[in-house]
Formats: sequence, structure tokens, C-alpha cells
Amino acid sequence: MKRRSVTGLAAALALGPTARWAFAADPPTIKIGAVYAMSGPANYYGTVMSRGMNLALEEVNARGGVDGIKLEAVIEDHKSGKAEEGVAAINRLVSLHDTHIVLTSFSAPTLAMAPIASEKNVLLLNGGGASPKMIGASKYLFHNRTMYSELGVASVGPARELGSKLGILVFKVDTGDDVVKAVTPLWKQAGGSIVAQELVPAGSTNLDTQIAKIKAANPDVVGVWLTAPDAGLAIKRIREFGIRAPLIGLDWTGDDAKVAGAHAEGYQYVADYYQPGGEGWPGEFARKYEARYGEKPDLFAANYYEWVHVLALVIKRARAKGGDYLMGDKLAAALLESPTFDSVYGGKMTFLPSGLVRKRAALFKVDAAGKGVFQRFLEVR
Repeated sequence: MKRRSVTGLAAALALGPTARWAFAADPPTIKIGAVYAMSGPANYYGTVMSRGMNLALEEVNARGGVDGIKLEAVIEDHKSGKAEEGVAAINRLVSLHDTHIVLTSFSAPTLAMAPIASEKNVLLLNGGGASPKMIGASKYLFHNRTMYSELGVASVGPARELGSKLGILVFKVDTGDDVVKAVTPLWKQAGGSIVAQELVPAGSTNLDTQIAKIKAANPDVVGVWLTAPDAGLAIKRIREFGIRAPLIGLDWTGDDAKVAGAHAEGYQYVADYYQPGGEGWPGEFARKYEARYGEKPDLFAANYYEWVHVLALVIKRARAKGGDYLMGDKLAAALLESPTFDSVYGGKMTFLPSGLVRKRAALFKVDAAGKGVFQRFLEVR
């Protein structure tokens, strides 16, 4: 950390007597690391996450950064969820870029990075991964999205209204197991039965065998517990197989809509409540994003945009206390010191000591244009 202290002081002296006073620990710029899916089959997420992050950085810097210090993004690629790539990325961010702030995404690479974050004192901020196995993986890991298992529990009520015989098409990863374990006892307590449960490896292009088994079980409702673009492909093939049962899931993106096409109409899903537009800050963000990128932001773009604005406030709090304020422990303490923040979803969000967040979740239904339409709010437990 000596290099950071010397360069920060030198930069302050170079600014002259009229410039702001800089602490010895101030760097010339504050680097914010990020590890996204910039390549591979799920690069949609990396695209929208980096867009949201960069838009927020522009806004923060236009207002003078943090006490006059500009923020800078350093983005690495975990290649659509590869744990080993996440490990390599966080090590590069710390050793080459001297940053102890990393925005992370996807559960597998985040879990792989968590022990390193604890060891090297790195603040990890997740806005994309949703496996409950991440809870407590590092004392410096925080989330601004709801875990899939929590969303699965919230989906039991709406799914049970659609029928009692449940067929499940679920991703073949730990996150999928977590959803099944959370939902199964509640579904049975509600008087339902699970008539089929088929696993889908991430990135599968042929789901016909699994869908044929779902059809043979004749479910009243099908849980499509997959992520983009697999959810869109599954919905398309389910309907092409002639399955007319209602479908309910935990995710929906623009990529899913493109793949599923007209087959997506009527699909329901449970997700964090983010609807682009409205008044105030949420509407301003949505309009800026659409003007820049030609499409409305989704919750993933919103989450990483939101994280940067939260970070700016947290860094300012930590800096006010002095010392080497850009370390994970100092930043985590500053976040929890006053854990309720404005949310770009509208209203407020509150971070818990466990690292989880409390935001509103809701049931949505896809219309003929492929857009999710709000139905009602749901309780998250």
C-alpha cells in the first residue's frame, strides 16, 4: 500500500494550494474492478452490466467523483461463469491494478473469488449471481439482488394457483439444486406433487429429451428455472412440443424474448421488481440508458448502475474516517453503518449483515411483445 500513499500525496501537491486537501491514502483515481461475462454464451449479461456500470461512473465523475477523485472502471471477463477465470480476474485486479473493490457476477466465479476477497481484503459487490451458497462466503460480499431460492419460495403461491402437478425444468448447477430444495417442501405442504424433474446443463442447445419427459408426465404447470438464453429456448421448445400448461420461472431477459418469440406470451416469472421509467431518478436512468444504447435497461443493467452510486456514497463515508479507506473491511463497515439507500428501482433498499438485500419482488407476465408486465408484489422470505 506504500505506492498508493506516495502517489496520492504527490498528486495532491501537484494540484497546488487551491486544490482540495488529499489524504495520504488518496490515489490519483479510484479504480473499480468488475468481473463480468464479456464473452461466451451468456455475454448478454456482461454487455448490459458494463453499460449500467459505465453510465453511473460518468454521472458520478461529472459531479466531481468522490471528494474530487474520479472513479475508473477496470473490467475483466469470467467467460460466462467459469470459476477459474474469476479467480484469475480478481488476482489481476488486486496485483496489477491495486484495487480492493470488485463488482462481481454469476454465482460460480463469485464463490471462487470469495476466499480470495477475504484473504486480500477485497469488497465484493454482486448484482447478478443468485445462489444462496454465496451467503456468508466472504464477510466482504454483498448483494443487491434477491437469491433464486428466495424467488423460488415466492413463486410457490402463484404456481399453486395454476395447478397442483408441477413439472420442473431446472439448470444443472448448484443454484438449481438450491431452488428445488427450497421449493419442494413448500409445494408439498400446499398439497401439490412434483410429477417430473429434468436437469438442463447450462448452454444446452437441445432440450428435446428433457421436454419429452416433462410432456409425458402431463403437469398442470411447468417451472422453467433456467437463465438466459436457456429459458427462452426452453419455452420455445415446450410450446413446439405441444405442452399447453402454464409456465412460471425466475428470470426473463431480452435475449430470452428474442429466442422464444411468440411462444413466450403468457409466461410468468418472479423477479426483483424493476420496471424502467417513472419519475425521478429511476426515470432519468431509464431515459439516459435508452438514449445511449437504443433499448430499455433491464434489472441487471440497473443493479450495476445502482452499485456504482452506492459505492460513491460508501467510499465518501469511509474516506471521512481517514486511514487506508479503500480496503474491503473499511468499505464494508461504511456500508453497514447506515445500510438503507435509495434504489434505482424506486423507493429504498436495505442491506443486511448477512450481505443480502431487501428489495421488492413481484410476479410478471410476458405480453405479446415479449415484455414482462407487472402483476402483483410478492413477499420474499
